[in-house]
Amino acid sequence: MDNTFGEKSRQNFRIEIENKNTIIKEITDFDLEQTLECGQCFRFYKQDEEDYVVVAFNKLLHIKQSGNQLIFFNTEKPDVENIWIPYFDLERDYNEIKSFLLKKDSKLEEAIKEKWGIRILNQEFYETLISFIISQNKQIPHIKQLVRRISEEYGEYLGEVNGERYYSFPDVKTLGTITEEAFREMKTGFRAPYLYDAAQKLATGVISMETLKGLNENETRDKLISIKGVGEKVANCVMLFSLGFREAFPVDVWIKRIMESVYFNGEDTPKDKIQLFAKEQYGEYGGYAQQYLFCFGRENKVGTKK
Repeated sequence: MDNTFGEKSRQNFRIEIENKNTIIKEITDFDLEQTLECGQCFRFYKQDEEDYVVVAFNKLLHIKQSGNQLIFFNTEKPDVENIWIPYFDLERDYNEIKSFLLKKDSKLEEAIKEKWGIRILNQEFYETLISFIISQNKQIPHIKQLVRRISEEYGEYLGEVNGERYYSFPDVKTLGTITEEAFREMKTGFRAPYLYDAAQKLATGVISMETLKGLNENETRDKLISIKGVGEKVANCVMLFSLGFREAFPVDVWIKRIMESVYFNGEDTPKDKIQLFAKEQYGEYGGYAQQYLFCFGRENKVGTKK
């Protein structure tokens, strides 16, 4: 599924243990806030500047960035190496990726320079699927609220940070026990039948990492779209953020506006035309380009200014 471009960095960072904290030193091309706040995940909780609680893979993490250091509070080195370094994609050479994209397309320069520290997270497949079904026509704070509500109702208690209690996202077996009415009672609205269908397909193994294994990009997308309520945008998000398809290029309202402004003279352009252009322009690195453009464009309201 994944390409090998930029797959391993030169391992410039160092891992050290101080008291009960594991610290990665000399980290490059990574900004914790940019990575977490750019719309690709929903289980992050800001404590202070560059200081977050993250819930992923049934683990609770308190993490802080200080310059080129990442502090993993009360976290053992094996968890940092086996869970969090892969999750934050820290072994991939993003300097190489950015250099490639800039040589390919100078129009990306402003976005890449401003959002230099974004990395694409490697998230749990089933949680990503459920989260992005919820995300349809929702703002990030409300998405986070609904994902947290599902976790508190059906997940397992993981611990506390700064007096707040955190819960894991429910596993696929537990998801399969949630009725459509229960989803509706959690204020998921028109998404309730979609979530129920996805949960049933996950719980029964109709959709799983195993059934998706070995499928190409188009086959994987078609398989995901077979879930009620999952369209191309949600499928591409799931593929990009949890299945390693770094060529996937999700097109939502924001990306449509941004691409129209940057590449199509501000003219209304069909999503399929934008999708085709992105594939031709960025190829297997479309996901990286999408994240730089999306985060820069959304923050700077590209395509919405008169």
